[in-house]
Amino acid sequence: MGAAGAAVTLAGVLVNGLAYLVPVLAARRLDPAGLSALATALGLVAIAAVPGLGLQLAVAVHHARHGSSDTRRLTAVTAAVCAAAMIGATPLLVAALDLPVEVPALLAVTTAAVVLSSRSLGELQGGQRFLRLAAAMALLAAGRYGGVIAALLLGAGLTGALVAGALTSALTPVVLARLARTPGRPATTPRLTVAQVTAGCGATLAMLVVSYADLLLARQLLPPTGAGAYAVGTVLSKGALWAPQVAAVLALPRLARGDRRSRTVALAVTGGCGLVLVLASTLAGGLAFRLVGGPEYTHLGRYAPIFAAVGALYAVTFVLLNDRLAAGVRWPAAPLWVGTAALVSVAVIVRPRTASGLLLAALGTAIVTTLLMALPARRSV
Repeated sequence: MGAAGAAVTLAGVLVNGLAYLVPVLAARRLDPAGLSALATALGLVAIAAVPGLGLQLAVAVHHARHGSSDTRRLTAVTAAVCAAAMIGATPLLVAALDLPVEVPALLAVTTAAVVLSSRSLGELQGGQRFLRLAAAMALLAAGRYGGVIAALLLGAGLTGALVAGALTSALTPVVLARLARTPGRPATTPRLTVAQVTAGCGATLAMLVVSYADLLLARQLLPPTGAGAYAVGTVLSKGALWAPQVAAVLALPRLARGDRRSRTVALAVTGGCGLVLVLASTLAGGLAFRLVGGPEYTHLGRYAPIFAAVGALYAVTFVLLNDRLAAGVRWPAAPLWVGTAALVSVAVIVRPRTASGLLLAALGTAIVTTLLMALPARRSV
């Protein structure tokens, strides 16, 4: 488990590093409006590909309990639905988020590739083949972000970066399927059902919507300069959210088998990691903003601990969500939808016009959501 944890951690560092490198380069290669548009586009892919995350969780839990089964058709249908939804939403995305008309089609390609790759990740995670899982995570990240990074370095602009990202993403599903393949696997009974995938999709959709809602609201409510600054700050939030996810990844197969100790360990590791990141942001907030966005964002360093705290709280929430999914709880993500509704309601009523005002609303939402998720977990101990 130590070697597995180290491998998944290194893969997670690579995934997060490539994801963070995109806005870092964009802050230097694009104007504030372009930076905000790219950050919004990446957020849309993260939300649209949520069924892929739900598929991965459902496959992993099912595999841990019963062994593997053939989910190729279910995966293909899920990917097609996600891509079609992105394309169908083109008029809304162009009008509401002021994105170029070609962007949703490019995002649809990336989304489909991510969803198709999720099946392989779930098989590897549920089978506790963590070394191969780490390699698959790294390959998917390289495909998802490598083209975008290369295009930004070449000065290709917003559309050029998304075109390159779509092309490299499209190559990953076949490679990952070969990596996860195990010859001669017997058919499994019971089979993975649409209802199980739907439950995972709903939960992960709620998790990503609540954690990305402030970024989308910033695009809608703040002026271009403020939205760009907020996009830089959310890099810290996403770092605190995804950095400790190795604990949730390793714990999920054991949680599916009813191991309560794994939940305690995962929560302790995740909470400790979040605390360290918040303290580090407090001591070096200006440096963090300078590294992420450049010298013009250094003055926002005083907000770095708050951005990090938002991500750290949602990291704890994510562990609790995985635990509820593994236990088969009905409506596991209800508190997350409550938090999302509260944030949107406050934003619509108050209509903050500064990054700091929206950030305080996001922090309050993260606190309330985490508490609502923690109370049922405490009663189940």
